[in-house]
Amino acid sequence: MKLIKAIVRPNRVDDVREALEKMNIPGMTVTEVRGHGRQKGHTAVYRGKEYNVTLLPKIEIEVVAQDNLADDVVRAIVNAAKTGEIGDGRVFVLPVEQSYNIRTGESDA
Repeated sequence: MKLIKAIVRPNRVDDVREALEKMNIPGMTVTEVRGHGRQKGHTAVYRGKEYNVTLLPKIEIEVVAQDNLADDVVRAIVNAAKTGEIGDGRVFVLPVEQSYNIRTGESDA
């Protein structure tokens, strides 16, 4: 299994969720996060004063998928989240050794 972590723009979350639902991905975890990549934030104006915003609001989506579906899931996330502008986000793929159902105690291979 693979853990797929995607950092995306907040306004693209529903598009990503819909793309994953079409693939019959059973669940996901969504977390509000802040950070920056290459764009290093931006300058904003509040009440006439200019200030730097270095940590931008983003959404982290986590999905666990079978090894044979991982590439398709990544492709779906990238296609749904892409705007073509700086700050679209990143996708990370990590191996998952084991998974356990808390209610039943069963292990998923």
